[in-house]
Amino acid sequence: MAHISFADPICPQLADLVHAAALAQGVNAKKGGTYLCMEGPAFSTKAESNVYRSWGMDVIGMTNLQEAKLAREAEICYVTVAMVTDYDCWHPDHDAVTVSEIISNLVKNAEHAAQVVAATVAAMPAQRTCRCGSALQHALITDKETVPLPTRKSWSC
Repeated sequence: MAHISFADPICPQLADLVHAAALAQGVNAKKGGTYLCMEGPAFSTKAESNVYRSWGMDVIGMTNLQEAKLAREAEICYVTVAMVTDYDCWHPDHDAVTVSEIISNLVKNAEHAAQVVAATVAAMPAQRTCRCGSALQHALITDKETVPLPTRKSWSC
């Protein structure tokens, strides 16, 4: 069993690279923010949406939390590139969210996302300087001797 550090769920070095890549590509970008992971696939009620806003959430989604935890456990650098598809039902000038509106915005965002990812990959250094690659070093609490030898040999820590 492992208890990974998750105080900062994203890789700060990768976040810097993605932010710089977005700006270099002319994509409006904000570095930082707070993500709320909600259960889907239904959209929020107005009450839920207003509560999330009152908590200071910047982005609401359905998958990011699980992805970030799995990446940390696998010692993989991880960052979120969140592109807005809708304001949810809280916005006074925005009717209830429809799937067609979301798909339209997704299509518009796809080109920008491809540009940002390509520019980020091109700017990645040959060696990592972050702590993502050693996330398990002090997280394992299972007695290592009880883990099969082939598994132990595959560990980086």
